[in-house]
Amino acid sequence: MKVLIAGAGPTGLTLAIDLARRGVEVRVVDKAAEFFNGSRGDGLQPRTLEVFDDLGVAEAVLDAGIAPPATRAYVAGEFIGVQWMGELREPTPDVPYPNGCMLGQSRTEGILRERLAGFGVRVELGTELTGFTQDAAGVDVVLNGTERTRVDYLVGADGGRSSVRKSLGIPFEGSTDESIRMLLGDVAAEGLDHDFSYWFGQTANPREGIGLTPLSGGSQFQFAAPLDGDGDTSLAALQALVDRFSGGMDIRLHDLTWSTVWRPNSRLAARYRQGRVFLAGDAAHVHPPTGGQGLNTGVGDAMNLGWKLAAEQHLDTYEAERRPVAASVLGLSAASLKKYTEGDADAHRRGSEYHQLGISYAGGPLARDERARPGRVVAGDRAPDGPVDEKTRLFDLFRGPHWTTLAFGRPAPQAEHTHSISGPALEIYDVEPGTIVRVRPDGYIGSITG
Repeated sequence: MKVLIAGAGPTGLTLAIDLARRGVEVRVVDKAAEFFNGSRGDGLQPRTLEVFDDLGVAEAVLDAGIAPPATRAYVAGEFIGVQWMGELREPTPDVPYPNGCMLGQSRTEGILRERLAGFGVRVELGTELTGFTQDAAGVDVVLNGTERTRVDYLVGADGGRSSVRKSLGIPFEGSTDESIRMLLGDVAAEGLDHDFSYWFGQTANPREGIGLTPLSGGSQFQFAAPLDGDGDTSLAALQALVDRFSGGMDIRLHDLTWSTVWRPNSRLAARYRQGRVFLAGDAAHVHPPTGGQGLNTGVGDAMNLGWKLAAEQHLDTYEAERRPVAASVLGLSAASLKKYTEGDADAHRRGSEYHQLGISYAGGPLARDERARPGRVVAGDRAPDGPVDEKTRLFDLFRGPHWTTLAFGRPAPQAEHTHSISGPALEIYDVEPGTIVRVRPDGYIGSITG
């Protein structure tokens, strides 16, 4: 089987790793001449860290990133207190990654590319998808206007302006709010402690101030500020905003490496699949950055689609499972944006609903629960972690491209990836002895019987 992925962001790379480890021949192309170098999506949610654990990159990501820092808030140059985005939680047996991780998107992509290269696959830069046609047996693709190749499936992971989606004529339903513009950038700052985030405002209204969040691996901060005027993204423009909002504090910016003008987009593709062509990540849904959901939802798309493509089964369930998730997440991001625009003092707060651990496919086409009494966990839910013995946890058993069968409270049949489970894990799953739980390759429960 051959799969071509258009787009080498976190979604495309995650999908490519998942396919490559299953022995699928995969190409990843991107029209960019060089790899993106900026923070952009810098917040990795707990569920994404679990996916990265499964892909074998969680340790590298956590080593490179930092925990969400406290924010030192100032109004008119006066310190008013420390704010936290959310409470930092201790790991539990069922949730080994209870907190998010802050890591610039370009560094996340670098780690994923290195993992992909371990499977012999490298991103092909300067390679643009310029056309494609499909029939019942495959997709004929044109690259850079001249190269022609045929693949079994094509995945558009090529961002909000997706050429794949546009070529399919799939509506991208939603809106762009032109009344709000933000200036974003990565810049170093003298006069600030790099262990903290900062917010500077002339009033306590969160919309009338600027934020600087430390980026790991150096002295840079991600800069975010409301934008007026002509959209100047230069270092001088950023410095002028800092001078204006900080109340005359001695903060000197330098080494601006990336900047952009951002407008709130909330859009959802009407379809995720057309024949042998699929959409994933920002090509299928774009979110306001409030809540840090966009990149993470794309990673979830990739893990859902990967095992289905490799098996060439359940392909119609990809949209059925993932589109409702994106719609729900869009609602969450929009609610956060509304708090920001209305000047809510708690607009910075993020609860566990942002962690994506509660995403479930319960009641969906692949969830089968045959018990008379539902427990804490039902078919379609994320499969929790838990201890198996002193050296092994459930995530160790799940890791890899296979299905896993858990036989709770009884001897397991002699079959590959089938395990007898007792003790604390039985309590975590809240199942009766004798229950059989089948865990999908993407870490969600497919069926519960017993």
